[in-house]
Amino acid sequence: MSEQPVHTYRALCSWSGSTAGGYPAYDRAHRGSAPPAEPELALSSDPAFLGDPARLNPEQLVVLAAASCQLLSFLAVAARARLDVRDYRDDATALMPEALRPVRISEIVLRPRITLAEGPTEERVRHLVEVAHRECFIANSLATPVRVDPLIAFVEAG
Repeated sequence: MSEQPVHTYRALCSWSGSTAGGYPAYDRAHRGSAPPAEPELALSSDPAFLGDPARLNPEQLVVLAAASCQLLSFLAVAARARLDVRDYRDDATALMPEALRPVRISEIVLRPRITLAEGPTEERVRHLVEVAHRECFIANSLATPVRVDPLIAFVEAG
């Protein structure tokens, strides 16, 4: 019996400054990267927590990770099923009510707009969206429910 591979992911975060002025005074700006990928992200906290709205925040990254994983999972499932996906765009959202304790993202909703070449039925595509959701590594890793509400359109093949 062969062992299954274990994948390891690395992330680096860095900040420098001073918190001596108390909660409202310190700079929330920090940097993040995930080697071996080269890009470095300029990050901050959510503006509700005195962050810079021009920078990505951790909550947005969680939603983006869920949306990206669903996109990649669906493309893989569709390709294996020989469907011709032409366009996939998601306008994902998350809710984080401060009344919940501990404060956490309570729901992520993915709203993919998927355009395919004619051929499969909408029912078949919806089934494959569900299969992709079950296979999405990020959704499977989160305690927060992730809901997928797809809108499916078809264009002429060819």
